Amino acid sequence: MTTPTITYHEFSDSADALRDPRTASPQDRTRRALILTALTLFIPGGAQIAAGSRALGRAALAVTVGCWFLLLLGAAFFFTMRGVLLSALTQPFIMWVAAALLAGLAIGWLLLWLDTFRLIRFATLAPGFKPIIAVTLIVLITLTSGGLGYAAHLVNQGREALSGIFSSGPSIPAEEGRYNFLLLGADSGEGREGVRPDSIHMISVNQQTSESIIFSIPRDFQNARFSEDSPMRQVYPEGYNRGNECIINFLYTEVTNQYSHLYPEAQDPGAEAMMEAISGTLDLSIHGYVMVDMGGFSELIDAMGGVTVETSGWVPYDGRHPETDRWGDWWFEPGIHTFNGDQALSYARSRKYSSDYNRIQRQQCIQQAMVAQFTPQTLLTRFTELMQASENLFETNIPQSQLGSLLNLAVDAQKHTPQRLVIGAPDFGPPSELFSTYPDFDRIHARVDELIANEGQEEETEETATPENQAQENSDQDQTEPAEDSSAGSAPGPTPEHSDPAVSGDMPPAENETAPAELTQPDGSPLTMEYLIEAEQAGNLAVLEEAARDNNECTPVRG
Repeated sequence: MTTPTITYHEFSDSADALRDPRTASPQDRTRRALILTALTLFIPGGAQIAAGSRALGRAALAVTVGCWFLLLLGAAFFFTMRGVLLSALTQPFIMWVAAALLAGLAIGWLLLWLDTFRLIRFATLAPGFKPIIAVTLIVLITLTSGGLGYAAHLVNQGREALSGIFSSGPSIPAEEGRYNFLLLGADSGEGREGVRPDSIHMISVNQQTSESIIFSIPRDFQNARFSEDSPMRQVYPEGYNRGNECIINFLYTEVTNQYSHLYPEAQDPGAEAMMEAISGTLDLSIHGYVMVDMGGFSELIDAMGGVTVETSGWVPYDGRHPETDRWGDWWFEPGIHTFNGDQALSYARSRKYSSDYNRIQRQQCIQQAMVAQFTPQTLLTRFTELMQASENLFETNIPQSQLGSLLNLAVDAQKHTPQRLVIGAPDFGPPSELFSTYPDFDRIHARVDELIANEGQEEETEETATPENQAQENSDQDQTEPAEDSSAGSAPGPTPEHSDPAVSGDMPPAENETAPAELTQPDGSPLTMEYLIEAEQAGNLAVLEEAARDNNECTPVRG
């Protein structure tokens, strides 16, 4: 009959021990310290409700519930309206509020930990347990309050970096369901006057399907046409057509130095003129540009942790050997490579013993690898390095207000293999045809329209291909190749073999020509870098050009 009374007192004693441990046993005080620590970690405010100021505990618990609600709401938006979420999170004011909120949470959680330490009454603990609870509290404070404080720093750093990179103008509307952006790789190398964009690509993305097309323009492209509204038509009414002095990569410097007055409101007159020249050449409106400083390009790749690609052919470069760190003439051998920034830049720039066209395709491959390997995990784990590299790397007229929606589109675009077209060899014939010197704009516009029309069509497999349509494909030199070939980083057509397209007389191989045998040394052993270095010292150009012949073939390796 006395059992209920005993049970009541046991519960009463337990509750009293939480609020006043002076009457508790050493074991109960140890258990109490662990309970209060766990409550502050998993339910901030719980320790105060159980053993301290209930008003403080209720306030902290309300904040905790509010934070969980925001996290769940954000997760729901991520899976249902990711574009809206990303647009909100990339707005300067929202980022400032987020940084302030994270800083406030860090301070609030720290105060709760300090109050929990007071409630534990450290002096009443068993001597052997005191260092354990002290170390535990320090570690948990570092992980929780320290982690939130660091997150606040990262968000604020990102806000400042994005504001310095992107413009504050209005959003850019899609045109005919597409966004078209010009990507320029600018180089102000030694011996050059001003900046020249050696890498010129236009990326066109379907707003609805997220499928993309990459148009690459050789740097020595001539006779570029300007769009109808371009003020450069006053200077070059028939296009940029004054011979070798008017190759496309000279245009940026010429406009910057001589014709910037034609673009009084432009942030970068040279970039605006480049947009108009590529727009007129492709007959597509261009909505914005991103100019990447090639000197800082390597910093961005280093910040990403490198890029991984699978290559064919041997690629020569001048630089430090990846293993010996010794400077000299080296070769990247065929196979899978994880490049750091300097190595990726050397790989993408090389045209020794090959051609500009091989280089264009390797540049495309590196760019695609960067996009494919730029994951949320990379952003979270290397945020500081990426922001520091980006501030001095990019110039763009894309508004920050549109950054979130374009990021969402880029994430979706990663699911598709882009189509590719080089406005010159090899997509428009061999280098000997000099298409980049004397372009046929009707053919260019027809190929552009064809690629856009082909979006969304299933790739024809060997099983479904018929002899009739296979013969038709082989008969048309300019027919667009399947996306599978594009993913390998090589465009359709023959592979150029000479560094100077103007003197190359090679014709595309016959359709029934067998694949070339694997290159070997005279004794039949595989090629090595040492053998190629010896061949270079001996002036054996035939061996070197043959080794570099297929070095345009490159495939990004997804993580």
